[in-house]
Amino acid sequence: MRAPIGDFDNAGPAAELLDQLAAPVAAAVRDWEGPVPVDQLLHVDTEAEKADTAVFLETYGQDLLETSANCVVVAAKQGGVRTLAGCVVLSSCRVDVNGAVRRGLGARKVSFAPHETAVGETGMEYGGITPIGLPAGWPLLLDAEVAALPWVLIGSGSRRGKLIVPGKALATLPGAEIVEGLGVRG
Repeated sequence: MRAPIGDFDNAGPAAELLDQLAAPVAAAVRDWEGPVPVDQLLHVDTEAEKADTAVFLETYGQDLLETSANCVVVAAKQGGVRTLAGCVVLSSCRVDVNGAVRRGLGARKVSFAPHETAVGETGMEYGGITPIGLPAGWPLLLDAEVAALPWVLIGSGSRRGKLIVPGKALATLPGAEIVEGLGVRG
């Protein structure tokens, strides 16, 4: 099947390709519930060495600049308590850590989680972290622009392969909260 976005010739239902996903992502897809049917979660194979944005766009389609999203892990501190959370914004944006994220998490201080923490806590590869399969109990801040997309390309938990899902599917994930202005252009 051809993917609904990008230049991918081989898209397939993620539920039939669980071995292509990181373990926590595969578990989340296997146990999928909600208003978006699991067969609308698609997997596309990509080359790990082409994961950097400029090369990725050149290889798989320029339209992906505005139809793909990144999931970053942040660490918030409030009253001596540290909370980890996922933040999802368009690939063309940066996360408003000191504004929208801090307010959204009700934290005094927020920073990007260290590489080792993000990888260790999610069970996913750096560069492939995705909102599907984040640890239970984590807040998930989702930029309103991402949630509004008919289709959005996100990570699969590894640097090789991506998921293409309806934006509204991300809004139904556990702990998800839609945040206006989470992603800042420029």
